[in-house]
Amino acid sequence: MVSTRFSANPLKGKTVLQVLPALEAGGAELNTLEIAAALRDAGARPLVASAGGRMAVPLGTDHVSLPIDTKSPFSLWRNSIRLKALIERESVDLVHAHSRAPAWSARSAARRRRRPFVTTFHGVYSARSTVKRAYNRIMVRADRVIAPSNYVAEHIRTVYDCPRARIRVVHQGIDTGTFDPCAVTPASKTALRAAWGIPDGVRVVLLPGRLTRLKGHAVLIEAMRALSDEKLAAVFVGADEGQAGYRRELEAQARDMCVRFAGHSDDMATVYAASDVVVSASVRPESFGRVLAEAGAMGLPAVATGHGGAQEIVCHGDTGWLIAPADPEALANGIRMALTAAGPALAARARAHIEDRFTRSKMCAGTLAVYEELI
Repeated sequence: MVSTRFSANPLKGKTVLQVLPALEAGGAELNTLEIAAALRDAGARPLVASAGGRMAVPLGTDHVSLPIDTKSPFSLWRNSIRLKALIERESVDLVHAHSRAPAWSARSAARRRRRPFVTTFHGVYSARSTVKRAYNRIMVRADRVIAPSNYVAEHIRTVYDCPRARIRVVHQGIDTGTFDPCAVTPASKTALRAAWGIPDGVRVVLLPGRLTRLKGHAVLIEAMRALSDEKLAAVFVGADEGQAGYRRELEAQARDMCVRFAGHSDDMATVYAASDVVVSASVRPESFGRVLAEAGAMGLPAVATGHGGAQEIVCHGDTGWLIAPADPEALANGIRMALTAAGPALAARARAHIEDRFTRSKMCAGTLAVYEELI
């Protein structure tokens, strides 16, 4: 006899509440919106609570504005009361926190209403003091803890003594429909290169990511000095809000070199298509490395520092090269190898690797499977 204990779609008709500080920009924010869409497709009702932002607009009535972007103890207590009322009013079946401050409030509210509680440990948070480690620990005080990479999962186990049985690795994923070389027209590529001021015959070394010292922009500039015999331009694409001083340092370092500061872009697919190799020069380990997955889907060879989540995305010597962090000479050598190997064969391997492991659909399916374990 076939058991009828579980329905074919255990999430149908359920309400899942995700909480995070705000919805302005970032990987965790995009992840939240993608999960909300997947829940809707599964017949569930998604709710997102945050302080709002431009990314909240697509959610419409699925978004609830709450001041949960603050960290004071009084605010955390008030927000726990607000979230408890929301859980009751909207008949929420499961709560998922994407950040530490909201997690403190959300866990309290979920426990009071006896609802399952899930967290996603999006980053490797600083834990240099006992107080900071205690603050971070809220992210492992959940029924399930989602890690975006094996690197983060190991960090959770070793630093916070989180039992393996509670951890689920769900790799971040990207939309391979948007990040598809066939989706970008030659005219768009040409126009963007012209906007960057890239001369004909010059190949582009792209470093995508917000302007912060952790991303290793200075390392790439020094590597470009060692590549002066090549016809290359370095392009930095990413917001530089609040980093005017750092940008001035980089501009001084890159004086008389072909280095472009392109700022934020809402069309990263065209950015990748207009480039020849992508670099992730992060001096500290990244929890995942979304830009490497996006670049791989676009068929670009990658050169990345060999630590953190990058080691799970880049196949050394096959789809890209992993090099020592903060080492301009190693980065220059990696770029030379990547440019030599670039071509249709590498592009096909890189895209196939991303399609096999790091798609948005796989990420959403993995997250919903975690929900199904608890509902």
